[in-house]
Amino acid sequence: MPGSPVPGWGGVSRSSQPTPSAPPNQAPRAVLDYRERHTPQEANVKIREIKTYLMHAGPPHQQAIWAKRNWLFVKVISDEGLYGVGEASGWPRVVEAAIKDLSTIVVGEDPANIERIWQKMLLATMGHGMTGVVGAGAMTGVEIALWDILGKRLGVPVCDLLGGMVRDRIRVYAHAHDVERALQLKEHGYTALKGGSPTRPVAQMKELREALGDDFDLCIDVHGPPWFSVPDAIRVGQELEEYDLLFYEDPVPPENVDSLAKVAAAVSVPVACGERSASVYGFRELIERDIADVIQPDMGRAGGFLQMKKIAGQAEAHHIMVAPHDGSNGPIAEAAAVQFLASIPNCLILEHLADDVPWRYEVATELPVVDSHIEVPRKPGLGIELNEAVALAHPSSGNVTPPREEVLQATYVQSRAKRRRLLRP
Repeated sequence: MPGSPVPGWGGVSRSSQPTPSAPPNQAPRAVLDYRERHTPQEANVKIREIKTYLMHAGPPHQQAIWAKRNWLFVKVISDEGLYGVGEASGWPRVVEAAIKDLSTIVVGEDPANIERIWQKMLLATMGHGMTGVVGAGAMTGVEIALWDILGKRLGVPVCDLLGGMVRDRIRVYAHAHDVERALQLKEHGYTALKGGSPTRPVAQMKELREALGDDFDLCIDVHGPPWFSVPDAIRVGQELEEYDLLFYEDPVPPENVDSLAKVAAAVSVPVACGERSASVYGFRELIERDIADVIQPDMGRAGGFLQMKKIAGQAEAHHIMVAPHDGSNGPIAEAAAVQFLASIPNCLILEHLADDVPWRYEVATELPVVDSHIEVPRKPGLGIELNEAVALAHPSSGNVTPPREEVLQATYVQSRAKRRRLLRP
């Protein structure tokens, strides 16, 4: 439970007996115990090696949209024998190359100096841009693994190192594109779900609301398609208002912040965005201008725990909620998101991919969903482990999914009649 003492942390026990006071000018017993357990040799711990595991995560039936999906796991090993695991997303094959480049400046550093290492990586790559998800994804995978090492070294969960637990369970939502799937998820205990239709968003939400009733949270992702103009997005948002959504995600392409601001100002449904942004620099304008009601940093590519905490702090000052993107990520990024969300006050909900590819539940320790919540693990570090053999058994088989021809041809030009179909209930 939040606030419960952790066995072995700093020599503190669960016993109610008072701790003897230390003599004047001497550190408390708990501090002395910690110093005794951390010798001068341990103070010189260095990162020895960084390994990557690029893994195919597409479904067996090769459904087009997921056929080239990948996960990229990272393992950072210290010379004291401890290791930590992380996950990096954004463009996994390209990110893997970036991590190999960054390894040359990270190996030899003390793994406990997490902010220093992150800033070192940023300075080494800033010539390539400071808000891109490839560079940030590479730094994220390494940074998450460093926190896992630190938690294991100190014997506490990462969330305890981030300020402690605000909550001990994280609410999650799943995905449904039709009523049949939605009812199935509700039967399995989910209390929130997201639709995703850039071609019939209003009709989809109408059908789901009627089938699920009012005591169920709904949201929709229209994926910011290039053909969605500001007037289109405003009209769709206004039509969606009657369905009382948790949020309306990426109503226009996120690259044009002014367009997003116009949509947000014209609709009453909460607007969500941010999965394609990275670091405090990528979120600054969205937050400072109060454009988004919900921000969605991706735990695999936003920059890591410290960047996520900084982004959440910026959002908190503007009364903006946090609902991390997680749909395409693997189990390590999700476990990291759970630790992060446990530590912040403005957590809204976490995206979760129900019924993922079978090997997801073999490649890392599973965090089960019960009554639409994931319980925060209390094991040291992230609370999960990577099965390297399973990761190696599913090598990457591609990285880019080609767009459908009809979508490619209609990217910027659609007739008004075709656009009107977006609004039909």
